[in-house]
Amino acid sequence: MKGGIKFIYTSCILSKFLEFGQNSSVEYSINLKGEKYISIGKDLSLGKNSILNAWESYKGVKFKPSISIGNNTSIGEWCHLTSINEIRIGENVLFGRFVLVTDNSHGDFSKIQLELPPSSRRLISKGVVEIENDVWIGDKVTILPNVIIGHNSIIGANSVVSKNVPPYSVVGGISAKIIKEIKYIN
Repeated sequence: MKGGIKFIYTSCILSKFLEFGQNSSVEYSINLKGEKYISIGKDLSLGKNSILNAWESYKGVKFKPSISIGNNTSIGEWCHLTSINEIRIGENVLFGRFVLVTDNSHGDFSKIQLELPPSSRRLISKGVVEIENDVWIGDKVTILPNVIIGHNSIIGANSVVSKNVPPYSVVGGISAKIIKEIKYIN
């Protein structure tokens, strides 16, 4: 019966998205905002209790958000993608659970912004987030704005990614650093 609930839930929400690829599925009980700005490729799996937020406006300020997720990508339970700018996720990407990908934050370091409670500060973006093809992201990773994660990379669990990650790299830590380069084994 569990598979039946996922099918019914997916069928009910798929028309809300900008694009929703064939054979993609969404577990019951996800939080959506701005679905018309979200494109999902085919054969995607989105875990339960995940949050996809494409913020069209916040505190009266308008944005043009975009979240695009490529084919054959698996996003674990409780993941959170939040965009006021752009998040691009390639194909064959594997997310662990509790991953945060954000292209925005509350306010900047100006005196005016810092005197406001965080929830009252304007949303700002320092740049696009891009996760290229064939990337593996461990549990509880945070990926911050203005970051490109190169193809075939591995992001270790509990890492905070604040800088670009070269292709074929294993990174980990806070702030994530290169642990090793991936070499082909013949």
